[in-house]
Amino acid sequence: MPASLTLSGLCWSTPDGTPLFSDITLSFGPGRTGLVGRNGCGKSTLLRLIAGEIAPTAGSITRTGTIGWMRQDAGHPEASVAQALGIASGLSCIARLWRGEGGAEDAGAADWSLEDRLAESLTRVGLTGIDPWQPLGTFSGGQRTRLALARVLLEAPEILLLDEPTNNLDADGRALVSDLLRDWRGCVILASHDRALLEQVDGIVEISNGSAVYFGGPWSGFATARAARLAAARSALDQAEQASRRADIAAQMQRERQARRDSRGRADRARGDAPKILLDARKDASERTAGRGNRIAQRRGAEVTQALAEARAAVEVLTPLRIDLAAPARADASPILAFDAVTCDIGGRRVLGPLDLLVRGDERVAIIGPNGSGKTTLLHLAAGHRAPGSGTVRRSSGTIALLDQHVAFLRSNETLIEAMRRMNPDLSLNDCHAALARFAFRNTSPAKRCGSLSGGERMRAGLACVLCAPEPPVLVLLDEPTNHLDIDSVEVLETGLRSYRGALIVVSHDRVFLNQIGVQRDVSLT
Repeated sequence: MPASLTLSGLCWSTPDGTPLFSDITLSFGPGRTGLVGRNGCGKSTLLRLIAGEIAPTAGSITRTGTIGWMRQDAGHPEASVAQALGIASGLSCIARLWRGEGGAEDAGAADWSLEDRLAESLTRVGLTGIDPWQPLGTFSGGQRTRLALARVLLEAPEILLLDEPTNNLDADGRALVSDLLRDWRGCVILASHDRALLEQVDGIVEISNGSAVYFGGPWSGFATARAARLAAARSALDQAEQASRRADIAAQMQRERQARRDSRGRADRARGDAPKILLDARKDASERTAGRGNRIAQRRGAEVTQALAEARAAVEVLTPLRIDLAAPARADASPILAFDAVTCDIGGRRVLGPLDLLVRGDERVAIIGPNGSGKTTLLHLAAGHRAPGSGTVRRSSGTIALLDQHVAFLRSNETLIEAMRRMNPDLSLNDCHAALARFAFRNTSPAKRCGSLSGGERMRAGLACVLCAPEPPVLVLLDEPTNHLDIDSVEVLETGLRSYRGALIVVSHDRVFLNQIGVQRDVSLT
């Protein structure tokens, strides 16, 4: 029987009772399904529910087939590779038998194919020959993601759950995940912001406002349909606004007609040439007409107001945020950064160079290369946060801003407005609020603690802090900026960076993102 999943009337609430999902009904069979939605919408929670780690508040999940989950984090840094792969006891059993220390229980439980399958899985993910008892903390983020992939290959489940599988991976690692997705014969549910990966799925489930909607087809088709929905929502909003204006005009005309009738009635009564009984009858009829007209106008007004509110809400849900970036004082083709035979050694090991690099003030450059090739080190050298071991780094006048994927300069216990004022002491409070508003932080948002921000919000806040200075930076350095962002946040970032007129140096393996922000050339590290 093929692997399948059925979610029936699924509901789930946070421990404090806040609803996250409401009445989700979906079916998954053999094939690949993408799971998308803004940060915090519940994608990882839905995967946990499917995996059986947590129970739904209401509804049910029917599973047919074994489930495997490739998580974002392979495990605790002090855990061993064998523990992360779930085979520590199996390897220990075989080791005891090889040493002649195992008993009958070990002999009965031993999986003599385990070591060969382990070696094959590690080879497939590019980690040949590693010690299975080596601590996870000694591996890079990309290597740990590869280990999570190796666990999936070892388990070979019938239902595969993937949670942002390409985070921290270089181009080769992304290709491994792409191959896995392409070749998997069972059921795959993929939560990802990687649009290239989402082009390989058969359908997409979008989670929004506690509900889930299925779209048949890959990301490009979904994006086209989403744009059409936005266009339709804007058209509906335009029609609702026109109806509201017509209703206001009709109500005003009704009030004016009634006022004229009332005025005539008062004039007739003042002349005194008509019987009182007739005047009273006319007054009663006029009041009944006015009352009926007011009730009709109120009902129609309420209907129009509700339709207008619903149309505005639909547009707000579908419309992506926008950020506005100020231009630097200079953005011409003059040299802004130069590396001359630069090297860098860390812990006695050469991690970069010798490297020659020239970046001009109007350029957008991508730094690419495998994990561990020195990409982040290059950014720290460019920003002046690290000195080269040999060679020289030359920088033009003007500020250079570095934003890592976690925007580490934001302090968890400070508010957004406090962070903005700390980073830009020369700006007034009003200027800081205005700057945050340009990055879609309005109303009460500046009072939010930085520690409570989502990944996309942190990136926007970081950009606001460095790009809204009295003198915007001439060069912005970005280190894997799309990691941990939802697709909406990535698109917001792309829109903002496309409008930025300064120089950019970006470390990223997301080719779609690099193309969207107008990268002109790649610098490859090996």
